[in-house]
Amino acid sequence: MTQNSRNEDSSQAGDRQAQARAIMDRISYMVLGTADADGKPWATPVYFATDGRGAFYWVSSHEARHSVNIAARPQVGIVIFDSTVPIGTGQGVYMDARAEQLTGDELDMGLAVFSERSIRDGGSVWTRRDIAGDTLIRMYRAMASAYSMLAKDGQPDHRVAVSLGG
Repeated sequence: MTQNSRNEDSSQAGDRQAQARAIMDRISYMVLGTADADGKPWATPVYFATDGRGAFYWVSSHEARHSVNIAARPQVGIVIFDSTVPIGTGQGVYMDARAEQLTGDELDMGLAVFSERSIRDGGSVWTRRDIAGDTLIRMYRAMASAYSMLAKDGQPDHRVAVSLGG
C-alpha cells in the first residue's frame, strides 16, 4: 500500500466517521431489531439519545414486544437511517449491540442523556417518576459493539466498518 492510498483510506474513514456521527445527531429514531427466546425476530422504531460513546438510550413499555425480547435475548441490531434524502442516496449507521433495562445509578446517567436530547427536540426533562412505579415505561440502553455503513462503492448492500470509539 502506498502512502497516498493510506492517506486516502484514512481520509475516507474520517469522512465515514463524520457522516455517521452527523446521522446519529440529526435522526431522532433508530430501528431496534430484537428476537424472542425462540429466535422470532421483531423490529420497532424508538426515539433515542446517545452519549456519543456507544450508549444508546430510549424509553418503552416494559410490556412491549421488543422489551420482552430484550429481557430474553439482549443481543440486538440497530439501524439509524437517513430516509430524508432522495432515492438512491440514503445512508445509515448499522450496529451490533447488547441491550438492557436500566436500574440503579446507571438510570440517572441515562435520564440525563435522554433528557438533554428530549429538550433539544422540544420535549421535556425525564425523571425517575416518569419511568418507575406504576407506570409501564422503563429506560433501556444498548451498548454498541460494532458499527458499519453502506460503502457506496457500486456494490449492492456492501457495508464497511466504521470506528466510532463505542
